Amino acid sequence: MKILVINCGSSSLKYQLMDMDNESVLCKGAIERIGLKINGGEENVIIKTEQGKYTYDKELPTHTDAFNEVKYILSEGEHKVIDSFDEIDAIGHRFVQGGVKYTKSVLIDDEVVKTVEELSPLAPLHNPANLQGYKACLAVVGPDVPQVAVFDTAFHSTMPPKAYMYAVPYEYYEKYGVRRYGFHGTSHRYVSARVAKKMGRDISELKLITCHLGNGSSIAAVEYGKVIDTSMGFTPLDGFMMGTRSGGIDPSVVTFIEKKLNLTPDQMDKVLNKESGVNAISGVSSDDRDICKAQNEGNERASLAHEMQAYEIAKYIGSYIASMNGVDAIVFTGGIGENGFWLRSRVCSYFGYMGVKIDEELNKATVKGAEAELTDPSSKVRVFILATDEELTIARDTQDIVKSLKNKA
Repeated sequence: MKILVINCGSSSLKYQLMDMDNESVLCKGAIERIGLKINGGEENVIIKTEQGKYTYDKELPTHTDAFNEVKYILSEGEHKVIDSFDEIDAIGHRFVQGGVKYTKSVLIDDEVVKTVEELSPLAPLHNPANLQGYKACLAVVGPDVPQVAVFDTAFHSTMPPKAYMYAVPYEYYEKYGVRRYGFHGTSHRYVSARVAKKMGRDISELKLITCHLGNGSSIAAVEYGKVIDTSMGFTPLDGFMMGTRSGGIDPSVVTFIEKKLNLTPDQMDKVLNKESGVNAISGVSSDDRDICKAQNEGNERASLAHEMQAYEIAKYIGSYIASMNGVDAIVFTGGIGENGFWLRSRVCSYFGYMGVKIDEELNKATVKGAEAELTDPSSKVRVFILATDEELTIARDTQDIVKSLKNKA
């Protein structure tokens, strides 16, 4: 079975074609700047196959045009990997916000589309873009190819009310759905299952803390296979400081700055989401590679940004250890989680009292995409670096739903 995985943004479309017989990637890539003018030399179409990486520029006015380009790339173009688009059995889509209704992946139909549209105020930048991707695929392949929605929020749906409720008037929860939802669920789900396998244990026996660290970051407490708490909340802004996001701050800071600078709510939202975090503290960049370089050159604000980030991450991990009354393993994943040896080392240094002692040489030597255990397997608390694979999780869910449809037929 061949599954195409689609992840759409407002002006981008990421794709990955997988052969589920052996879970291999046949082709992956991205189309960027959809609906935008392409300047000369700005290569916005990216293709990666076993033969190499290829790029070119092409103006694509709509997501439907972009998906048609994906169809051409995969089945017609110079770097095609299948003879016909008819070989694709199903399409799996990443959807960010499924609310309380969708606690698992579902076959997309008119009701799902309607519900996701209704949930768009909870994820205004993501849900409409995700739906654009679905509708673009539908316009090209028609209704006969099954399409599946895999929700970021679904894995976190096991949180108890004491974790997901906010201490604001209860009617805000009842009327507007104001509560903690959590995000990056597909990544947390993949690495928690993966680390259990690496440990040779059933996930139902383990207390795990998974740290998805990138430009956007979140941490989840996974107790016996179920999320009991996570750092992102009503939106992906909550939690600890990220590339350009502030993370959780005193709400009075928001109202104080709004009044002081006479900002509208939308302007304040931009400050917190786009102009804060590591970028604001360092004054250098939101990219961790740039922060590391500046820190090595003696930039004090870059060092402060890293120290704040590590400290806040450690506080979340510590609180989740308390909430689960212990932990068996801590997992680092995501771009920074896999690459940031300094951050991993600093975070782990806060847990020496629990016997956490990582192999620093191995920590420095591990590169993105690799898997490594940084502690001795006999350690009471084990620490791992694992590459996440959200696309594989989406493909697996899509395959399972398609197989169940065939069995019912």
